[in-house]
Amino acid sequence: MFKALVLHREDGSTIPRIEQLSPDQLPDGDVLIAVEYSSLNYKDALAITGRGKIIREFPLVPGIDLAGTVLESTHENYQAGDAVLLTGWGVGERHWGGLAQQARVRGDWLLPLPAGLTPRRAMALGTAGLTAALCVIAVEEHGIAADDRPVLVTGASGGVGSIAIALLARAGFDVATVTGKASAHDYLRRLGASEIVSREAMSQPARPLESQRWAGGVDTCGGPILARMLAETAYGGCVAACGLAADHRLETTVMPFILRGVGLQGIDSVQCPSARREKAWQRLADTLNDELIASFTHEIALAEVPEAAQRMIDGKIQGRTVVRLGA
Repeated sequence: MFKALVLHREDGSTIPRIEQLSPDQLPDGDVLIAVEYSSLNYKDALAITGRGKIIREFPLVPGIDLAGTVLESTHENYQAGDAVLLTGWGVGERHWGGLAQQARVRGDWLLPLPAGLTPRRAMALGTAGLTAALCVIAVEEHGIAADDRPVLVTGASGGVGSIAIALLARAGFDVATVTGKASAHDYLRRLGASEIVSREAMSQPARPLESQRWAGGVDTCGGPILARMLAETAYGGCVAACGLAADHRLETTVMPFILRGVGLQGIDSVQCPSARREKAWQRLADTLNDELIASFTHEIALAEVPEAAQRMIDGKIQGRTVVRLGA
């Protein structure tokens, strides 16, 4: 038997419960994992609180991230004792996820734990870290260099934003950030931000083109913030968009694209091919040390997850939250 957070749907509401399960209750898969750590992402918080239509079938174990050790495997690439991690692929949405002490998944969804990462350290990064690294790689592949104008990161105090700041700063970029939390300013500067822009200012309606301020950057917000960011991006710049924390809609014009050659690169971490995942994970392992990761991470137990999910929805959590599942 093992502990799991199980979501039920009762009278139109999502109800999370800590339950004892047996391995034969887990869904099909060719690898059984002893989960040591998971993490709490915004998507997890939406699922657990029932605020978003993340889960369609109940009951379900949430948790889009997990890291641990293989217990049993019939997959050719994995055997008992291997250290592995998993993010995305619909786990924690359509397939039972990582907020449990055991998980059975498809081996094709797994990656070997990269050299230099422990399960805890990997989950301190998790989907947020993978997404941030994919964004930074996309900006660099567009040709933006560290000696260009500043790059802008929106939603800066969240998990993706925090890690994107750290990665960009350590690559030599001059990083500006957008936040609505005055209390986060010192935290963002410690991560490497050199300038802080108010969320209120970036939320103001933009003209088709504004003064050229940014070489590009990472957007987690969408909506009017992304519209203004595009209007302020300099000639040949690129914005990597990965979130909709402000709004899923984008009301803009073609002007930044056809008059300044600005690129808008969408970033998806759920179905991202394994080879690109491996590149992003290695970037994280090589760039971010334990001291830095500890500065934006706090740890909770499985029983604390429902309360933490509500706090995340309310905007009261900064950085990354890892969930301890091992003994």
